Amino acid sequence: MLGIGFDIAPISHEFDDEIQSRIDNKTKPLGALGELEFLAKQIARVLGKDKPKISNPKLLVFAADHGIAAAGVSIAPSEVTTQMVMNFINGGAAINVFCRQVGFELEVIDCGILQPLEGVEGIIDQRLGAGTAPIHRQAAMTLGAVKQGMEMARARIEHHHQLGCNLIALGEMGIGNTTSAAAIMACIMEMDSIDCVGRGTGIDAATLKRKQMLVEQALHVHESELADPFNILACLGGFEIVQMTGAMLAAAERGMLVVIDGFIATAAAMVAVKINPNVRGYMIFGHQSDERGHCLMMEHLHARPLLKLDMRLGEGTGAALALPMIQAAAGFYNEMASFSDAGIEI
Repeated sequence: MLGIGFDIAPISHEFDDEIQSRIDNKTKPLGALGELEFLAKQIARVLGKDKPKISNPKLLVFAADHGIAAAGVSIAPSEVTTQMVMNFINGGAAINVFCRQVGFELEVIDCGILQPLEGVEGIIDQRLGAGTAPIHRQAAMTLGAVKQGMEMARARIEHHHQLGCNLIALGEMGIGNTTSAAAIMACIMEMDSIDCVGRGTGIDAATLKRKQMLVEQALHVHESELADPFNILACLGGFEIVQMTGAMLAAAERGMLVVIDGFIATAAAMVAVKINPNVRGYMIFGHQSDERGHCLMMEHLHARPLLKLDMRLGEGTGAALALPMIQAAAGFYNEMASFSDAGIEI
């Protein structure tokens, strides 16, 4: 498909009993660490059962603009994407604060914002264009752009893998991208747009109705082209959604953990799973967004989000806040004494 494939090994369950035994024999009642125990088991499956360690974690924010934003689906114009990207570069956004707090190294990638930031240090140029076409009228991009975006994302993941990173978290920025994500959700889950389209940045009732109508229109316009996941991206996606999808697949191909943020990142995750179902075993879902439909996405992917804080900011903020929990799960698995180690008889 598209001349680009991802060779992702299925998660091995060969050592599940041994991993579970190690968890169960820590100095605690069975299951007392709750979700951290499920998380520790996943980490051990992906990174190895003997002392799995999170190394050089990176959080990548993929930024791009969407043609449908001009139809009035957000409280903000497309120019805000560029302004927020500058805020990321200057260290003033919520994602900067959280990354500094938890120890993520942040990288900002321009996948195709409307106004490029030429000569600005600290931004990775992986532009596929100056925003997508409006999806309710035509395809967002060509299949060639989808392929190029996948290849760019794979190269970026390979760069970090070579530097010893084994955990990638993914976030995004792009005015109008909840509309694109809702269209992808409705397409893949075969749902009505009213159940997929939420208020995004906080739109009013009239704008919400328009947004729902535009998603329905997009699905109708591209109805005959949506059987293939690459076509779904070409017709309904965004440049940042394409590259997030490619990054997830490439990271799993390299045996890395992949931390998914909110609604838009999860839309990319659903496409990634359609391209190669083996990617699902490498995914950790940082949080459940307050955006309408995200809980249904979680159910569709059989996901167990680590946090539920009624957040809907994007930027990778939920993924960032999940890192201490991921480190805690690996930490107790590696360092907590067993009953025999501690000389405790039960």
